[in-house]
Amino acid sequence: MRHSNRWSALLLAGVIAGCGESALEAPRGSTEETAVISQQLSSSTRPGMGATVYAGGTTFRVWAPMASRVFVSGDFNGWGTWIELGNEFNGNFSGDVAGAVKGQKYKFITRNQWGSDAWRADPRSAWQENSTGSSIIYDHGEYWWNAQQYSSPGFNEMVIYEMHVGTFHDSPGFGPGNWNSAIARLDHVRDLGANMIKVMPAYEFAGDFSWGYNAAFPFAPESAYGHPNDMKRFVDEAHMRGIGVIFDVVHNHYGPSDLPMWCFSGDCLGSGGEYFYNDWRKSTPWGDTRPDYGRPEVRAYIRDSMMNLTHSFRGDGLRWDATKYMRTQNGSDTTAIPDAWRVFRAINREINATQPWKISIAEDFGGGDSITNDATSDTSGGAGFDSQWGGDFVHAIRAAVIASNDSGRDMNSVRNAITQRYSGRHTARVIYSESHDEVANGKARVPEEIWPGNAGSWAAKKRSTLAAGVVFTSPGIPMIFQGQEFLEDGYFQDTDPVDWGKNSTYGGIRTLYRDLIRLRRNWFNNTRGLRGGNVNVHHVNNSGKVIAYHRWESGGPGDDVVIVANFSGTYFPSYNIGFPRGGMWYARFNSDWNGYSGDFGNTASIDTVAYSGAKDGLSHNASFAIGPYSLVIFSQ
Repeated sequence: MRHSNRWSALLLAGVIAGCGESALEAPRGSTEETAVISQQLSSSTRPGMGATVYAGGTTFRVWAPMASRVFVSGDFNGWGTWIELGNEFNGNFSGDVAGAVKGQKYKFITRNQWGSDAWRADPRSAWQENSTGSSIIYDHGEYWWNAQQYSSPGFNEMVIYEMHVGTFHDSPGFGPGNWNSAIARLDHVRDLGANMIKVMPAYEFAGDFSWGYNAAFPFAPESAYGHPNDMKRFVDEAHMRGIGVIFDVVHNHYGPSDLPMWCFSGDCLGSGGEYFYNDWRKSTPWGDTRPDYGRPEVRAYIRDSMMNLTHSFRGDGLRWDATKYMRTQNGSDTTAIPDAWRVFRAINREINATQPWKISIAEDFGGGDSITNDATSDTSGGAGFDSQWGGDFVHAIRAAVIASNDSGRDMNSVRNAITQRYSGRHTARVIYSESHDEVANGKARVPEEIWPGNAGSWAAKKRSTLAAGVVFTSPGIPMIFQGQEFLEDGYFQDTDPVDWGKNSTYGGIRTLYRDLIRLRRNWFNNTRGLRGGNVNVHHVNNSGKVIAYHRWESGGPGDDVVIVANFSGTYFPSYNIGFPRGGMWYARFNSDWNGYSGDFGNTASIDTVAYSGAKDGLSHNASFAIGPYSLVIFSQ
C-alpha cells in the first residue's frame, strides 16, 4: 500500500506543478497562435480508446468532455501541424490518421471553453518515452506469444512470490533492474517452487526509482523497465516455467505527479478536472488525486486498464492496492465512498464471467467478509474479490517471533491467526510474514527485526523460518517477499537491490523454503491436507509456547497432516500431543535439520507411532522430540 517516502511527502502544490509538466511540453513554434490545422477529421467508426493501430494508420480517440476542440500531433506530421479530431458529442473526440504507425510519438492538444490550448500525453497511452514525455503508438498485436499451453493453478495450489522489478536483479548504481534482468532469475523462482509472481506496480511513474505506487499512466509499462514487449516477454517466460503473474494495480489515487489526465479538458473544476473527485473525496494520504468513481467514463478507464493486463498482457490475476482508500476517503467508514463498490463489483463480476481462473485480490485491512463476499450485482452484495491480504495473520505471527523473550509470545494469538478466514473460504486470504509494506515503512525484514544488525544469527534464522513454517502450513494462499528465502536483511528500498550473494551464503535456508513450498503444494502426494480448507488447532500450550494443528482436505493417509510448532527456546526430548489416527506418522519436515544451517541443532524429530488414547480432543497420541524455535510436519 505505501509509497517510497519521497512520494508520501509531496504536497498538493507540488502535485499540481508536477502534473502540469507534460502539458507544457509543446514542440517549438506549435502554439495556439502559430499552429496550422492541417486536417479536420470526421470522428472514427473504428473501435478503441487511445491509439489503436489499423492497416495504414492509427485511430486516436480520447475522452475530453469539457474541451471545445481536440487535436493530435506527432512524428507522423512532423509536429508542425495539428490534426483536428472529430467530436463524437459523447465526450469523446476521435479520428483515423493515415500514415500514423507504431513507434511514432504523439500528443493531444485540448482547447478549453475559453480558447486556451494545452499539450497532453494520452491518459490511455500504451507506451511512454517517460512520465513527462510523449506517448508512443504501440500495437498490442505485434508480440508473438510462445507459452500457448499455460494454465493457472487453482487458488488452493497457489504459492506467491512478491517481486519488485527494479530491485529483484540489479546492481547498485545506474538505472533500476528491468524486465530482462528479472527474466534472468526466473529459474530461481521456479526451482524454489513458487508458482505465482506478484509484481509490484510497474506502470509509468515519475522518475526511474519507485515502489511503483505512484503510477501516472495505468496503461503504459514503466519505461525504465523496458519496452512493453519486454513486459509481455516476462509474462511469457514465467508461463513457460509454469509460473503465473499477478499484477499490482493502484486506483485509490494516481501519481500524484506527472499525471496526463490532470485538468485534461482544460477546466480543472476547482481541482483536478473530470478524471478526479473535486470535493472532499479527492483527498488521499498521497495527494488530492482520487479518481471519480461516480463517472461511468472513469469507471470504464479503470476497467479497461485492468482488462488490458489480464488480456493484452495475459496476466493471471490482479492485486488491488489499498481498496480501503477507494471505498472510504480517509480509511474510516464514516467517510464512505459508495461509488467505489460499483468498480469492485463490476470488474470482479466480469473476471468471474470471462476468466474465472484468474485471481482478484484486495489489500483492504478492514472490510472483513464484505470484501470477499460474492457481488450479486454491480450495485449489491459484497465486493466480489477472490481473496484479500491477511493483516490479522501477519501481525500475530510477526509479533510471536520478533518478541525478544519467550514470555512475550502469545500462542492464543497464533491460534487465532491460523484459524481466521474470510467469507468461509480458506483461499479468501493471502498469508505471509514478509511483504513490501511489512519490511519497510519503519519496519524491517523479520530476521533483522529479531536481531537488528545480526540477521544471520542463529536466533534470527530459527525464528524467521519458524514464521515461514506457519505461513506454509496454515489455511490460506501463502506468499513470500523477494530475498526472504535466503535471509535478506535490512529493510526494503527501491534503490537497494536484492543481495544475490546471500543465495549462496544461506543456500540451506533457501532449501528450507523450497521444502516447505513442496509440502504445501503436495509435491510428493503425501501432504494433500495442506491444500485443503480444514484446520483444527487442537493443542495450545501457552506456558510452554508450543502449538499443534491438524490440516486435512478429505482426510486419510496422504491427506491428514499434523504440524507442531515450538515457539520457545526449549528443547523437548519427548513431547506428546494428540493425533487423529493411529499408526506410523512420518516426519516430512523438521526445520531444526542442520542441513538447513550448520548451527541448527539437528534434533531427531523422527517418525513416530500414534497409539490409542484420547489426547487434545483426538483419539490417539504420539510423542517425539522437537528442537527450539522449530516446526515439524507429520503425515501418513
